[in-house]
Amino acid sequence: MKIVVLDGYTENPGDLSWEGFEALGEVKVYDRTPLNEPQTIIERIADAGAVITNKTPVSKETLAACPGVKYIGVLATGYNVVDVIAAKERGIPVCNIPTYGTAIVGQFAIALLLEICHHIGHHDRAVHEGRWQECPDFCFWDYPLIELADKTLGIVGFGRIGQTTGKIAKAMGMNVIAYDEMENDAGRAIAPYVSLDALYEKSDVIALHCPLFPSTQGMINKNSIAKMKDGVIILNNSRGPLVVEQDLADALNSGKVYAAGLDVVSTEPIRADNPLLKAKNCFITPHISWAAKESRQRLMNIAVDGLKAFIAGKPINVVNP
Repeated sequence: MKIVVLDGYTENPGDLSWEGFEALGEVKVYDRTPLNEPQTIIERIADAGAVITNKTPVSKETLAACPGVKYIGVLATGYNVVDVIAAKERGIPVCNIPTYGTAIVGQFAIALLLEICHHIGHHDRAVHEGRWQECPDFCFWDYPLIELADKTLGIVGFGRIGQTTGKIAKAMGMNVIAYDEMENDAGRAIAPYVSLDALYEKSDVIALHCPLFPSTQGMINKNSIAKMKDGVIILNNSRGPLVVEQDLADALNSGKVYAAGLDVVSTEPIRADNPLLKAKNCFITPHISWAAKESRQRLMNIAVDGLKAFIAGKPINVVNP
């Protein structure tokens, strides 16, 4: 079987190995494939039996032009880049990676929060620029420093990642409340569930860990922000379109929202005209919550296991059964 990886660089920029796939067939790895060049995509997978993609789209038209494709593996949890209905019509299982970054994504959410509270990067640069050497006092700070103990963290989306974030926050002395459409005992053991409006009203910090559905798209907007405490902190390392970005930028600039820590935005890479780039107290990282080597290795292992299972006739993590 020929296995084609359409965009392998972000998963493996050189610190991992493709040997797991190489043991299963002939492997061709492309670091990147142009997203808006369907003919290039077709040419690259024309003779493939298995296609591995992260963000490169695999459309109905592409599948029609590549009848040899029998398997599609997605190097991510989200699989909207693949026309799963068209794949199912052709008997092609589409398999994703449902769980691989729970620990690191929860850790990263807290890292965003701690940077907002302490501005460590800024103060490190200030020291290296010589400002501490010239300071008449034994210390200085340029921003308010925030203690998190006894403050309330509201988590929207209390699945595995949300619960991980909640556990870390509780270890720092925070009070944690949660909202999720599907409550469960594992969540109740960590924090009480409340209504979404109650979470908005009571939280000093709000962390988004929910999937992107029609019901959650744009959930952080001027109306929901109006229900929040003055000076709330908002964290999002889940999905960019959960936030109406102009509304959040306006709230940051007015001071209604004290700060935001974001690892995702609505269009990625970020556009130069994104209003959050010029908003006050907005910390933005380039969608890297998931990218620790440990979690990428875990993702690689699961992806290889998925193809092995398909070859054995027992596919796993199928999103279009």
